[in-house]
Amino acid sequence: MNRIIANTLIYTLMVLLSVPAMAQNPATKPPLNVADSISNRSPNPVTASRVDVNGDGEQWIGTWATAPQPFIPGSLQTFRNQSLRLIVHTSAGGTKVRIKISNAYGDGPLLIGGAHIAHRTAAAEIDLRSDRMLKFQTKSSTTVAAGSMVVSDPVEMDVPALSDLAVSLFLPRRTEAKTSHSMAKQTSYVSPETGDSTAAVNFPVAKTIVSWPFLTGVDVEASSGAAAIVAFGSSLTDGDGTTADTNGRWPDVLAERLQKDTGGKAEIGVLNEGLIGNRLLHDSPKGADNPFGPGLGQAGLARFERDVLAQAGVKYVIVGLGINDILFPAFAFTPPNEKVSAEDIISGYRQLIARGHRDGVRVIGTTNPPFENSAFEGLVTAFYTSEREAIRQKVNDWIRSSGEFDDVVDLDAVLRDPSHPTQLLPAYDSGDHLHPNNAGCIAEGNAVPLALFEGH
Repeated sequence: MNRIIANTLIYTLMVLLSVPAMAQNPATKPPLNVADSISNRSPNPVTASRVDVNGDGEQWIGTWATAPQPFIPGSLQTFRNQSLRLIVHTSAGGTKVRIKISNAYGDGPLLIGGAHIAHRTAAAEIDLRSDRMLKFQTKSSTTVAAGSMVVSDPVEMDVPALSDLAVSLFLPRRTEAKTSHSMAKQTSYVSPETGDSTAAVNFPVAKTIVSWPFLTGVDVEASSGAAAIVAFGSSLTDGDGTTADTNGRWPDVLAERLQKDTGGKAEIGVLNEGLIGNRLLHDSPKGADNPFGPGLGQAGLARFERDVLAQAGVKYVIVGLGINDILFPAFAFTPPNEKVSAEDIISGYRQLIARGHRDGVRVIGTTNPPFENSAFEGLVTAFYTSEREAIRQKVNDWIRSSGEFDDVVDLDAVLRDPSHPTQLLPAYDSGDHLHPNNAGCIAEGNAVPLALFEGH
């Protein structure tokens, strides 16, 4: 179910796996307790709530976001007296901006020695006129406690929709990136060990990276009627299968459609909270035979509060989890008691729907795409079995017909080959027979009716 990235097995597995942490079978144990998953298993709550209105009646909405995850063993990045220039692509525009820095999985304090934000012009270069120093409670540096996050003070800055921003962070001390997002599908930049380069127009580049260390969100100020949509899923949402540096993920396509439909005036952010290999019901396995440690993240049920409900201005969530729950028993390191049924997955969906509704968020379901002929080099020769296909069909039938989601987008119908519906349409296949390429993601993004977001 995962694809080979950069011709290395480890990166491939990073890209598609998402693994278990509930050491119980939801078919025989009670469902995951929401309160326990938030207070006992998730990192400390974030410091910015989704309801964030100022005295002028304006509010903050997310324009870009990514899901934090622990590092995968063997891939830990370390920085010392260096600056990071992280490139992100906005969805909605605004005239004030702030950022979020996470130390969710760190085991010690994270020192940020300085931070800037600016319009990116090309590669690592910025437009000097747009450059803004970011402060944290009026100070130019901040320390982020282990297991928590900070939000910068807002600064005035014209942030166009569908534009590239450069967020630069200075790390003066030896810093291990134990909180990061591994599948950025975006080139970012690291300076030499020469000090603070956060304000440099021509950023000195020692190396490039394709991850987003520490940075998890960019918000803009908008009118009281603005909203954010969270795409909450796995590597299928995260953009695995798309070409790097093209912003070709299906949530990017949706954001572009929303802006084009309104002449660039839509105050609707689209936030990508996809996570490689993520599952709805289980975290990364804790067994010693799991080569990825905790690096594949928490279960969707466990991270829903942080990655969806805590996002600024969220009024919609598009759920794209479930396929990995079906496929993961094919991996030898998945415990036998983490094999799930269609009923288990449906129970998980019902929990997400109830929690979203409790916070006034509309929950949109998506069907699970076909996976016949998919494999994982060196680990799984074939994910497809008639039993797994039967589970997928039963889950998809429930999504389409139950009426329990507020709305449904049938991505299975969009991506499948009409002449062989258990397989991806060849024109949409990135090559691993599971993940759609850019053309497939365009089809997915175009399949989301814009009318779903009217009247928010």
